[in-house]
Amino acid sequence: MTRTLSAVVIPLVMVIIIGYGLYRRVNIFDAFLAGGTAGMKSLFGILPTLVGLIVAISLFRASGALSFITHLLAPVTEALSIPAPLLPLGILRPISGSGSLALVNDIFKEMGPDSLVGRMASVIMGSTETTFYTLAVYYGAVSVEKSRHTVPAALLADATGFLAGVYLCTLIYGT
Repeated sequence: MTRTLSAVVIPLVMVIIIGYGLYRRVNIFDAFLAGGTAGMKSLFGILPTLVGLIVAISLFRASGALSFITHLLAPVTEALSIPAPLLPLGILRPISGSGSLALVNDIFKEMGPDSLVGRMASVIMGSTETTFYTLAVYYGAVSVEKSRHTVPAALLADATGFLAGVYLCTLIYGT
């Protein structure tokens, strides 16, 4: 069903866009080229920021810093009744979407997606953001140099989503 639906919807959307452009008497090819040019300018504007972020994430994981921080914070998480496998996810999620997705995949393989920790990981992934990636993309695209209160507010929102995910899943699904 999905394959059939997309086989119809995607060409239909293209026909609607082209038809609307013709109706409005827009030079569709020139508009397409202008949009492509603007997109490439945006891409080249944010590319150095993204490359730097990807390198930093790789170094963070490969250096053992994630493991060190996880080990350092273990007493705090135990006191807050946060399962140990979730701490690396909470640390890495604001930095890397793909890295945190790999951690969730490991949690699913080890404990199962329907386990309490698996459900917590799923809720955390859905209620937090890859903060630094998002800021790099959006602020890089418009050349914002001073983020002021954005980073602390976003990290506070991530921490809230993390803690709410843990405690709401504990409340709903029990231990």
